[in-house]
Amino acid sequence: MKLFPWADYNRKKAAFKLHLGLDHDGLIPSFARVTESRISENEVVNLPGGSVVVFDKGYNHYRWHKALTDKGIYWVTRIRGNALYRVVERKPIAENSNITRDQIIEYTSKQRAGNQLYPIRCVGYQAPQTGKHYAFITNHFDWSAQTITDIYKQRWQVELCFKWIKQNLKIKNFLGISKNAVLTQVLAALCVYLLIAFMKCQSKITQSMQQIIRLLHTNLFIRRDLFSLFNKVKPDKHGSPQLSLSLAPRYWDSSGSRPFNLLRKEAIERRSVFSSRKQTKSYGT
Repeated sequence: MKLFPWADYNRKKAAFKLHLGLDHDGLIPSFARVTESRISENEVVNLPGGSVVVFDKGYNHYRWHKALTDKGIYWVTRIRGNALYRVVERKPIAENSNITRDQIIEYTSKQRAGNQLYPIRCVGYQAPQTGKHYAFITNHFDWSAQTITDIYKQRWQVELCFKWIKQNLKIKNFLGISKNAVLTQVLAALCVYLLIAFMKCQSKITQSMQQIIRLLHTNLFIRRDLFSLFNKVKPDKHGSPQLSLSLAPRYWDSSGSRPFNLLRKEAIERRSVFSSRKQTKSYGT
């Protein structure tokens, strides 16, 4: 708290938030904002209508869900374990599938009466690997139940993005204690992530993000083409396995019939000049 008084969280800790929106098309952040820890995402997120937002139970605020629905934004999240609701409609589910239920529900808590919440859709899913049951809620009623579960699975990409930033961009220790210094360091790290992600997306590099950043760290002060760094050059099958040592560039003569060494030609010319000078000196004496 003494070092970062502007990031007041409680009496013993100082904290700030990095609000990051990860675009599923290319997994590149679409917006980022650093604020104090007390500022909620409801005041920061501003998405166009028709967007699809996926978030965990930490953002399960009924009024925020209603605000997103009023803006024409679709969302998918998990339902709280202590949520009070009643089933309005049950939809048929496919047999021998991992979908356990597909229902239209309404909240019955006191918050619904005060906030005038809309009916939502609840989809149950049982993981085949672990047998654990999950319940997802959304305001979209036309998608299939399997599509809703697949959309929520992609939320894990957000966790992987933050994990990669923390492990590779070294923002655990800050170089300054002012608000501007912290913002500069965090935004610089995000710029590095954006450049690497954009380069990987445009050039279709097969290496992972972690492999790319390690190669860049190793060859940071080496003047080398990035294409040859990330792409393996295939050896010439018709070439000689022996390494060729060239002391001077090779050129073709005017006829274009055979190459000759420029260094050898210069040596011959120097030898002829030296011999002519020697003959001139002998004639003079």
